Amino acid sequence: MSKNTLWDYFKAIVIAIVIALFFRAFVVQAFKIPSGSMEPDLIPGDHILVNKFIYGVHIPFTKAVIPVSHPETGQVIVFKFPYAKKYNLHPGIDFIKRVVGTPGDKVQIINNNVYVNNRLYVCKYAKWASKKLLPAYDSPRDNFGPITVPKGELFVMGDNRDNSLDSRYWGFVPYKDIIGQAFMIYFSWNPKNHFDIYYKRFFKMVPDCPFKYGEGKMQNG
Repeated sequence: MSKNTLWDYFKAIVIAIVIALFFRAFVVQAFKIPSGSMEPDLIPGDHILVNKFIYGVHIPFTKAVIPVSHPETGQVIVFKFPYAKKYNLHPGIDFIKRVVGTPGDKVQIINNNVYVNNRLYVCKYAKWASKKLLPAYDSPRDNFGPITVPKGELFVMGDNRDNSLDSRYWGFVPYKDIIGQAFMIYFSWNPKNHFDIYYKRFFKMVPDCPFKYGEGKMQNG
């Protein structure tokens, strides 16, 4: 094999690596689902793709973002957990949750019912497994707020409402910590048995659950 041929191979590999790194940094990144907080739609063992460009362009080696659009209620987002230090977690840990409240929204939970701006928000992908209601002074799980989402931040919840640590417990998610929007499962397997592959979950889209005014019922009081 000639030196020119080796050099051509080397250049091709370098170019492929650069393109892959660019793609990962700015366009799409892969993540895996480690817990059941987003069940039933996303389960442990799912590997998902996240659109990093949809909300803005991240400037490399900084936290600066050139905004393109803003997250909307019902979208599933991946973000850097902003309170990792407070909870003694790895500073680079990523979370995935569904957006429930955007800046200016009033969010309240009453007896397992989620209200946004005094209207019932019903998401068919979310579930409350337990019928037992916890008193408001015991836990924010079933009764919470009302609170108003600050500018530049989001109120997020897991779809598995009984088994999700989210904004009810630790607060809001700043825009600057958002990585992108989850849009597709590209691979899935049983995390306890990697030979048990969930082929039927391949290429399943991650659905939005938008809030439409006029749907649901007005909160009393």
